[in-house]
Amino acid sequence: MADWRPDVLGDEFEQLTLELGEDDEGAVVATLVRALPGEQPWWDLRRWGSALRRRPLHDVDVLYVHGWSDYFFQKRLARFWTARGARFFALDLRKYGRSLREGQTPGYITDLATYDEDIAAALDAMGRGAEGASSTRRLVLLGHSTGGLTLSLWASRHPDTADAVILNSPWLEFQVASARPLIAPVAELQARWAPREVAPQVDLGFYTRAQQEVADPDDPVETNPLWRPAQTMAVHAGWFHAILTGHATVAHGLTIDAPVCVLLSSRSATPTRWSEDLTRADSVLVVDDIARAALKLGASVTVERIDGALHDVFLSRHEAREEAYRRLDRWVRGWSAVG
Repeated sequence: MADWRPDVLGDEFEQLTLELGEDDEGAVVATLVRALPGEQPWWDLRRWGSALRRRPLHDVDVLYVHGWSDYFFQKRLARFWTARGARFFALDLRKYGRSLREGQTPGYITDLATYDEDIAAALDAMGRGAEGASSTRRLVLLGHSTGGLTLSLWASRHPDTADAVILNSPWLEFQVASARPLIAPVAELQARWAPREVAPQVDLGFYTRAQQEVADPDDPVETNPLWRPAQTMAVHAGWFHAILTGHATVAHGLTIDAPVCVLLSSRSATPTRWSEDLTRADSVLVVDDIARAALKLGASVTVERIDGALHDVFLSRHEAREEAYRRLDRWVRGWSAVG
């Protein structure tokens, strides 16, 4: 029987450790966090309509995967789904957040396909079987940044599994797209001969500062700085090569057979020095390049551009954040009605 225990987020959140064997740094685990919909009160039945008698997403499971130098902490995002009847699950991948163990290199991996093991273990713990398809419940994949890249590649390799894919500023292309083909061969050599070589730190902490500047005191978000440092975790050659390989795969075109929704800021800003402009733009990715790359994910792709949004659209200033949730709600309602 699964050993679910209270999570660090408290309230309705629980966590489950997923054992994944060992590597050269010792025991490897992933951590699955869940929030389940509460009992539906009588006024909720009236809200959704007496003919339905159930919340519209009562048959939906959501699996969220975080980005680079990150972990799951977004309570409000989980409650968006559980309020509509869905079961919400979030996966802290191996060597991130709750899954990081002493002596491990944070976030280190040399092939994004290795996360297939983490995802399979999560789906199995969700009662869907390791391949995720042995369930009558619909599956929504929800990924942010690098998690969006990981889930896009996974969904393309696992057809007939996901019913919808929702991506929050997915890292689908290198920040200088034209330079990727030139950089890739050098990155491959570095990954082969010195996979743990560390690149110079270029993050000045401005993205974290921007989130703090726009934080809403009425909607507080607390994070663990050991799991989500103000400046990004060290970038190793082996990991960087894995990312570029993923970008190249997207550039050649994926075949995701489920409808895809991509949420992005309307514009980017270069974080070379601090300015108020960084609180109203994506300072991590070149969003126009991401929008173009998104069209190569599959046959049905919706791109939602949100004015004033940060890299994580759900951590933006109040107006942009509310707009992101409105866009998400509109897309989900449309998908659910025809799905």
